[in-house]
Amino acid sequence: MKGKRLTLTAVAAALAVSTAACTKDPAPAATGDPKASGSNTKYTISALDFRYGDPPPNSSPGLNMINERFNIDYKITYVPNTAYDEKINATFASGEIPDMVGFMSTDLKNRYAKFAKQGAFLPLDDYIKDQPTLKLVPDFVWDSMRVNGKIYAIPQYSPKYQTVTVIRKDWLDAVGMKVPTNYEELKQVAIAFTKKDPDKNGKADTYGVAMGLDINPNFNQGPYWDPDAWYHKNASGEFIPGIIGPGRKETVQMMADLYKEGAITKDYAILNWADTNKEFYSGKAGIFIGTPRGMSQAYMDGLLKIQPNAQFVHLEPFKDAYGNEGLQAGAGYNGMVVLNAKLAKEPDKLKKVLELHEFGRKFYADADKNEKNADFDWWSGKAGTGYNMENGVAVNTKNFASDGLAPSTYFVDNTGWAPKDTDVNYSLTYQTKPLVDLVKGIEDMYKKTKLYANPINGLESAADVSKGPELKKYVMNEQVKMIAGNRPVSDWDKLVQEYMDRGGKEIVKEYNANIKVKDPKELFK
Repeated sequence: MKGKRLTLTAVAAALAVSTAACTKDPAPAATGDPKASGSNTKYTISALDFRYGDPPPNSSPGLNMINERFNIDYKITYVPNTAYDEKINATFASGEIPDMVGFMSTDLKNRYAKFAKQGAFLPLDDYIKDQPTLKLVPDFVWDSMRVNGKIYAIPQYSPKYQTVTVIRKDWLDAVGMKVPTNYEELKQVAIAFTKKDPDKNGKADTYGVAMGLDINPNFNQGPYWDPDAWYHKNASGEFIPGIIGPGRKETVQMMADLYKEGAITKDYAILNWADTNKEFYSGKAGIFIGTPRGMSQAYMDGLLKIQPNAQFVHLEPFKDAYGNEGLQAGAGYNGMVVLNAKLAKEPDKLKKVLELHEFGRKFYADADKNEKNADFDWWSGKAGTGYNMENGVAVNTKNFASDGLAPSTYFVDNTGWAPKDTDVNYSLTYQTKPLVDLVKGIEDMYKKTKLYANPINGLESAADVSKGPELKKYVMNEQVKMIAGNRPVSDWDKLVQEYMDRGGKEIVKEYNANIKVKDPKELFK
């Protein structure tokens, strides 16, 4: 879902378009001149990208504005995220690769690396210095894009913020409980939400935790419990993946306890992400997740319509068994864009492609998000059409995306790259006070929270590429069984050994060979 209140970081798809609802010179001169870009040759530029919601129309004012401004014939195809795997594989198998392709972050170590090694993508190292937004990308993010030493993808901006646990504050008050500071307290809150009628309607129609397929969300309250963090060490002193660590065991045990109590989503093992959101935003469940970037205004409006007194509070990081408090830092990107290797043979067209892509990534400070800034005004579909100014804030019109009114809708990467995460005030992108207050609280928390840098970021493991996806799927399925009571949590050590025997030992060895930091505490910043 996209929020109506417009900022560069809120217009792109992400936790929310992508999960629950989450944001995306030389750009043409800020003259508003639709022909500011200059070349007389009109190129056809093709693109392929994915969407979590309904795609915009393929004939629209926004597309016309792009074609006129850049003097191109822009043909972009959007694929529903559910059909993404099939479409990407078929496209690359055919050899008819578009000029620009959007990849998911999860493709980084498999599909992206595979096709890069096959020569499908244009190496980008020589172009970074000439593009203002690309020069803002930190080295550690570029390092994540490298395959055999070369960069083949442009990362899409994402703050290092991740999701945090969110609880219905009005329900907490109704059952007389405090904001949890550890998992035992969180479990008791979830049980109370299930058995003590927190919405006071006299019906047994509420429960604790909204959770779906693949134990998502995972409700980690720090790297100790994060299944993706390499934070714990084994008896040999090697970092191990969090999915087999003691923190994961703790959360799986909690979920198993809650399942017995009927305090988590009953059909969580098969529930897709959209339906998982509905469990919370329909007023059934009282514990879910939130994030500064990309909360769904539409989902929140729906909840407030049926429960207008709903209030929310986020959880602070829990202190772990090592005495640390903090959250794992996000990777610093959310998806990538690759360019067809054949563009190397068409330097003028390549220049146009880079110009188009660069414009979509341009960052606008809050003070520049108005019709006085010609580039922002154009990008947003023009004041009065794509957006309106309300109390000094640019607010998207309701049909700006569905009718394709704004060029911003059609850029493969429409997320401005902020110089600093704190340059973006995500709370200003929302309209209702409960959501604004929730996001502002999360933003303030992140300003004081230490973030853990995952030590495997930017590292490669051949074993992880070849065996990791299936191995993770196996472990996840076994943990799903544990939660449902079909395998005892007391089998945890056996599961860890199964992971190691099925290829995990190689993965652990290969990553640890290149991890420089030995003390996890040094990775909190």
